[in-house]
Amino acid sequence: MRMIQALTPEMTRSASIHSTAIIDPSAKVHPACTVGPYCRIGGNVELAEQCQLISHVVIEGPSRIGSHNQFFPFCSVGMAPQDISYAGEPTLLEIGDHNVIREFATINRGTVKGGGLTRVGSHVLVMAYAHIAHDCVIRDHVILANAATLGGHVIVEEWATVGALCPVHHFVRIGAHSFIGGGTTITRDVLPFSKTAAARDSHAYGLNAIGLERRGFSKERIRKIHHAFKVLLASKLNTSQALEKLKSEADRSEDIDMLIRFVEESERGVIK
Repeated sequence: MRMIQALTPEMTRSASIHSTAIIDPSAKVHPACTVGPYCRIGGNVELAEQCQLISHVVIEGPSRIGSHNQFFPFCSVGMAPQDISYAGEPTLLEIGDHNVIREFATINRGTVKGGGLTRVGSHVLVMAYAHIAHDCVIRDHVILANAATLGGHVIVEEWATVGALCPVHHFVRIGAHSFIGGGTTITRDVLPFSKTAAARDSHAYGLNAIGLERRGFSKERIRKIHHAFKVLLASKLNTSQALEKLKSEADRSEDIDMLIRFVEESERGVIK
């Protein structure tokens, strides 16, 4: 992610800024950005090239935002965390490149006790009314569907999809390439590669095979992950026994090693 280092006030003034927009003098807005009607950019905000604020967008700082991001009307980005312990400290939001933040979405800065940073990667789609709370980490190519709500300190790994109207408990980790169906309440960690849905009593019910195929996973690679899921979810082994069995298999892949590490490192337990 490329960040702005030394934009001058003259460069900021050369950006395409609507006459009704309000920009703090300390903000750094790349001249290739477009700031639409009634937008507000607060102090200590940095916007890299080709960002578009369509209208009525509010961005507060300290926030560092990469290039080619699109912000739709009435989204609020970089606002203070919704945490009763927050006392006005200058915590940070970092956003990568090529993200889409849709209407009424909210993204909060971090808290001191949580490390002081909320981070959103690149190529992320945050749909309308979704919420990313303080100290969350959203990795690349994630989709947060409409009104997905992340509590503080949530980690969403690359290529995961969180369905519409899903509340996610704070400190939960959502594994890479997983898919969570709409309306599912998430209180424990979500396995990588898995499908989870409220219709199945918030259980993992198999492999996100279609998603993996779309991302170019080979049939053999998917077969090995599917075998690991059968051992972990469908056998009569408990979690510890299933992990030991998977570790003992000589032909396991890097994907299986990642799955094993995810379960072993889980502090909240995983949804099975």
